[in-house]
Amino acid sequence: MRLSVIIPVFNEFSTVEVLLARVDAVKLKTEVVLVDDCSTDGTREVLLQLANDGRIVVFHEENRGKGAALRTGFERATGDYVVVQDADLEYNPDDYIKLVNEAKRRSADVVYGSRFIGSRPPMAFANWIGNWVLTWLTNTLYGAALTDMETCYKLFRREVIENLEIESNRFNVEAELTAKMLKMGAKIYEVPVSYQARKHSEGKKIGWRDFWSAVWTLVRYRFSRLSPVQS
Repeated sequence: MRLSVIIPVFNEFSTVEVLLARVDAVKLKTEVVLVDDCSTDGTREVLLQLANDGRIVVFHEENRGKGAALRTGFERATGDYVVVQDADLEYNPDDYIKLVNEAKRRSADVVYGSRFIGSRPPMAFANWIGNWVLTWLTNTLYGAALTDMETCYKLFRREVIENLEIESNRFNVEAELTAKMLKMGAKIYEVPVSYQARKHSEGKKIGWRDFWSAVWTLVRYRFSRLSPVQS
């Protein structure tokens, strides 16, 4: 079993090298796909130095957003499962093992790593409220029972994600992925994961404009027509 780790990167000079060391340390057979979304802070030069036979590095020539970077990454994935990893240090790659084990145990197409199973994670109150509202809206619109729709850690069976047309270019890709999976009938399982939020002053990029974009994305796809997931 091989896991493809898709890492969208934009201006993460201070964290990407540490993050890759943590990914490499995970005791799973992994394929790492990094998509640099036109970084301007020296990240691209770091990635050129870190590229090797175990990593695929793709460079966007203009900044297109997280959704566009994920499209590029998913197209190059060849593993049995695919997981999304942000290039900061908010999530712990050791949790891949939980995600993969749950996917194998459940024969699942989709497993999310939830930050909200158990105690509330350390994050700003505004971010917590935003996450809660978006998850509530997802559950209300799609009849789901998720605890963390906006989590970065989304693991998919590769055959499912490679057949999904992703339209979103920016952070609303999180809502699109969840909406389309639920609309197509996929069961999303969740496992608890660790989380250490960073502040906007430390480089966190998501904001309230992204919140409203996610709301519209959830509503839009609720009333679109999609084909069932092919097993």
